[in-house]
Amino acid sequence: MNFKDIHIGQIIEKRIAESGIEISRICNFMKCKEENIQKMYEAKSLDTDFLLKWSKLLGYDFFRIYTQHLILYAPPSAHQNEKAEQKSSLPQFRKSIYTKEVIDFILEQIENNEITKIQVMERYKIPKTTLYKWISKYK
Repeated sequence: MNFKDIHIGQIIEKRIAESGIEISRICNFMKCKEENIQKMYEAKSLDTDFLLKWSKLLGYDFFRIYTQHLILYAPPSAHQNEKAEQKSSLPQFRKSIYTKEVIDFILEQIENNEITKIQVMERYKIPKTTLYKWISKYK
């Protein structure tokens, strides 16, 4: 999967094909017509309410695709230390979510000498122990 260029409509359409859910059930669940469903398949992005409904209907967390994009492609903030000290009313998540694809991507970069282990830890904020567990488990 290409986490850099996400076309969520195509991904949803692929998941529907895999699951075999009838279009009538989809229309009833989404409370819209088949033409609107087809437009969603063609859409590069969707409203979060619709994405949440798709996630529930298809039993797949489509939001994680965007999370993986952030992990891989969001540049580290220049003011990260300042932000860490600021309090927020928003929930704070302790751990990042790493899929097998992300782990494979990172390990492949290390194996091809495109990036060092230290650079991985700094760039992606992956703890040293986590990185070495991945290396021992997936190599």
